[in-house]
Amino acid sequence: MAAVEAAGPGPAPAPDYEAAELYTRVFRVGALGRCWRQQLGPPDLSLAAEAGAEAAELGCAAAAELGCAAETAAELRAVCSIDMLMSSDKEKDPDVIPEDSSLLTLRIRKKALQRREETIIVDRACRQETLAYEMESHAIGKRPDNPTDLVEEGELLLTLNIYYPVIFQKDLYKSAFFYFEGIFYNDKRYPECRDLSRTIIEWSESHDRGYGNLQSVKMEDYTFNDLSLKIGFPYLFCHQGNCEHIVIITDVRLIHRDDCLDRNLYPLLIKKHWLCTRKCFVCKMYTARWVTNKDSLAPEDPCFFCDVCFRMLHYDVEGNKLGEFLAYPYVDPGIFN
Repeated sequence: MAAVEAAGPGPAPAPDYEAAELYTRVFRVGALGRCWRQQLGPPDLSLAAEAGAEAAELGCAAAAELGCAAETAAELRAVCSIDMLMSSDKEKDPDVIPEDSSLLTLRIRKKALQRREETIIVDRACRQETLAYEMESHAIGKRPDNPTDLVEEGELLLTLNIYYPVIFQKDLYKSAFFYFEGIFYNDKRYPECRDLSRTIIEWSESHDRGYGNLQSVKMEDYTFNDLSLKIGFPYLFCHQGNCEHIVIITDVRLIHRDDCLDRNLYPLLIKKHWLCTRKCFVCKMYTARWVTNKDSLAPEDPCFFCDVCFRMLHYDVEGNKLGEFLAYPYVDPGIFN
């Protein structure tokens, strides 16, 4: 699709179909969707299921490949479907492994998780974890039971790559913001929410730092259709006060009948990067920043610490060294994931 030039100042409504640079120029997401909907017709936007003739043709092809009757192929397709692999017991937590499991794979996975807890090392992914995350891709093509939850034709689908932080903990505070193109979108849905961007804006305005006029708005007053952004450009999501995630929009396209069509399942996790990291021996929460040898205060050699735990254990309030140890900065391999 050719680029559409803006009629006046401000971001262009649509980017080039292919960008030669690392990221596109700024465009408005909602305008991009309108441009596509104007160019495409109802058959291109339709989310209707495949015709019965196409399904029958696929069934005949499967029967011919298996060398069996069409009825047998249809029965195999029903018996071997994904729905048959799901447990009928909805009350059990799938993340809890029973103590008396008779499945060898579950016993292996339980030992691997216990070893991680004892050694504080996440070195690689279990085969069972790989299969568990692959199950999430089965939402592709899923239609809702309630027709009112069906995604509308012509909706835009954004693909985001969210990078891991160095802090691993549950959400304890409601405050958060997204930063896109000079605007902080602060989450103000709850009374206890604070404007985390205020300090950054005041710092920028205290001197002419070259960031222009930064703005702060309420996140709940906007949708992605209202945003102006670049594909491939690194933006920011911040929560927990200082837990920062780089966010990159990698793709923007129209919804297709083969996509997940149940709006209740969005945002949909389609891939999870494996994290190879070593946590602090003390708090077991932060990524290790220091490694010590011949440490009189540590239970093992070498021993790994985050910056906070390392300084609290090895120095007094005046900064004087406590005990005997050799300390070296530690570069965690997880930052290269």
